[in-house]
This record gives sequence, structure tokens and C-alpha cells, in this order.
Amino acid sequence: MSRLQVVIVGRPNVGKSSLVNRLAGRRVAVVEEHRGVTRDRKSVEVDWRGVSFDLVDTGGWLAQGDALEAKVSEQAERAIAAADHVLLVVDVATGLVEEDRQAARWALRSGRPVSLVVNKVDDAVHESAGWEFLSLGAGDPHFVSALHGRGAGDLLDHLVDTMAANAVDDAEDVAEDDDGALRVAIVGRPNVGKSTLFNRLIGEERSVVHDMPGTTRDAVDTVVETDTGPIRFIDTAGMRRRAKTEAGLETYAVLRSLDALDRADIAVLVIDATVGATGQDQRLAERIAAAGCPAIVVLNKWELVATDDRTSVLATVGDKLAFLGDAPVLKTTATSGKGVHRLLPALQESAADYVKRVPTGALNRAIRDLQIKQPAPTGKIRYAVQGAIEPPTFTLFVSGRLPATYLRYVERSLRERFELGSTPLRVRVRVD
Repeated sequence: MSRLQVVIVGRPNVGKSSLVNRLAGRRVAVVEEHRGVTRDRKSVEVDWRGVSFDLVDTGGWLAQGDALEAKVSEQAERAIAAADHVLLVVDVATGLVEEDRQAARWALRSGRPVSLVVNKVDDAVHESAGWEFLSLGAGDPHFVSALHGRGAGDLLDHLVDTMAANAVDDAEDVAEDDDGALRVAIVGRPNVGKSTLFNRLIGEERSVVHDMPGTTRDAVDTVVETDTGPIRFIDTAGMRRRAKTEAGLETYAVLRSLDALDRADIAVLVIDATVGATGQDQRLAERIAAAGCPAIVVLNKWELVATDDRTSVLATVGDKLAFLGDAPVLKTTATSGKGVHRLLPALQESAADYVKRVPTGALNRAIRDLQIKQPAPTGKIRYAVQGAIEPPTFTLFVSGRLPATYLRYVERSLRERFELGSTPLRVRVRVD
């Protein structure tokens, strides 16, 4: 298990690197009285009260700046995206400035736990002045002097206690998420009707629906009881091309969407039927394939597509999403509810195929039959076993090498023989 990550952020020259050195107990970061000395992320291991975590120093974050400062800010944003806890550092000697407010808004929007650290508090007089930073909305300040060590131990105690409490909460969240419900992530580009479909499925206005792209900013989970068992629907923020994704809030929305996809059993890819499948839909489908979960394609707003254009729209799905194989393509209009009733049966069928296990005897009879029907040009399959489910994974023990075209034939034959539908299959080869 990887260590916890504590990321130190703040505007330039507030003493972040000095604080890293103090908390680490050794000089690991360059410290100079010049703006922007730290440009790259630096990580150092810290042990306190038997707890080990990585302390990550970042360059100063700026809302505006030159090209270099923009890259430094981007590095800080990447660090915070992976953080378990964030220390927002400010400078009591300088006082509260607009850059502190911008950095605080940015840190708080990340969704990570944030602790406010007021640095350069060498005495009680400076401590009194530090209370003005309460207006940042990051909670009660922790007063430290990185240079002299004042308050460093208390800050480390706070970090260890807070992360321990968060670890308990995270464990409870995992237990709640692992409630046996089928996890279904609804993904797609902005403004294709994901939230409208989500609300239609759960029967209430759970997600904000608006015709402005990007309304959904976080993944929203709702468990729905169905005749065949509970389903956890996860509505996600729309995922744009990276060039159109603004740094900050929308970046974290995309990261949470990808996390929702990674923990899903099935992905529902929603496409705007009035546009057809686009290059971005193709990239999202690639991400679904990488996650290894079954996919269902929903062509939403189907009623708005002219009859003469429907064939060409379906052709875009075949062209752009061919690597999703036989994924079902459903035609819906979420605003009216037309066609939405077909989604639940499709989900249940995909879920059943995803966990299907084929008896070894039946599998090897299928292997024998498909080789009789079409022998391999080189090599031979001696026997096969199913090593895993989610997705069904078959290992072939072969003599000689099998060409890729023959392996595709084997996969297609097994899919048809055991009615595995559109679920992903993995075929592995071991040469004896």
C-alpha cells in the first residue's frame, strides 16, 4: 500500500520549503529569499509517532503569470490531485493578500482535506495578527515558525490525527460502496444528457440539469432497488478534451469521473444522437476499455434525429467505437423517457455475462470443436482453462504460435458458444 501524501501549497515565498525542512527534520529543500526558487514537486518521507507519510513540496501557485509560472502552477495542481491532505501555507509577516485568497479557493475546490498553516509566527504578537487568515475559510489556523521550529510538533500531531480519522472514514465509505449493488457509471461528453438520464433512472431530481455544459462537478452516487437487486448509479461530470479542460475545479471533476469509471462494474457511455459519435466519444470509449468493464452505448436525444439521418448516426458509432465489440446500442430520449426502460434489462444481462464461469469440460469441448471446424495454420491448442471472471479470462495452453487472427476467431467462437454477449473477454496464451 502506498504511503499517504501531504502536499504543501501556497503562493510564492511564504516559506513552504522551510516548512518541509522543519517537518522532515533535515534540510531537503533549497531555501532562498527569492520568489519562485522551488519549481518542481519534491517529495520527502516523514515519520511521526510511528506514522509514515510523504511530504510534497510544490512551487508557488499563481492564478496568473508567465509561461514558467504557469508550468509551476500546473505541477502544484497535479500534486494536489493525488494528495490525501493539503497544507495551505500563508505568511503572517506579509499579511493577507489577494493571491492567498485565490490559492485558498483553489485548494478548497480540490475536495481534499485542507489545513491552514500561518508561517513566520515567532511570538504571541505575530500569532494575534495571524487570526485575519480565518477569512480564507480553511478552518482554524495552525501557527508555526518554520525557521525556529515553533509549533512544528503540534502541526505534525494534527496531521497524524487527521489522517488517521480520514482513514477510518474512507474505510467506512468503501464498506458502504461494497454493499453488493451493481455499480454503473454514466459517462460522456458535457451536455449530452447524462444527468437527465440519471434522474430518469432513479426517479427524482438528484443531479442538476441545465443546458450549459459542465453543470455536474462531482460524481454522485444513488442506489436504486430493482426487481433483480440494487444498482448504484454514478452520475459523473462531462469529460472534455484535455485542451478544453480548465485547470482547477474542472480538472478535479474529470479526475473524479475517471475514478468513478475505475470502480464501476458497467459503464454507460451517453452520446448525443444529434451529433453522432465523435473523436472525444472514441477516447472515452478507449478509457472504458482500459478499465476492463462492459459498456452500453446510449444514443440520447434520438427523437431529435431526422429519420433520413439515423443510418449515418449509427454508422458513426460503428466507425468510432468498433473496438467496444458487440456493446449494445440503445436509442433513448431521456427528457421524455422514451427508450430508457430498455437500459435496466441490458445492465442486468451485461452484469450476468461479466461474472459467467464456464465449466472446464464444456470449455475444452468448445476448443476441440472450433479447431475441427477451422484448424490453426500453425500451432495447436492442447487445452484451456478459465482463470478468472470480471471479465471472463481464458488461458490457452498451446504448442507453437497462434496468429492474432486465429485468436480473434477463438474469442468470437467462445463468445457465441457460451452466449457471453458484449462483455469483454481476455484470451491469454501459454506456449508449452
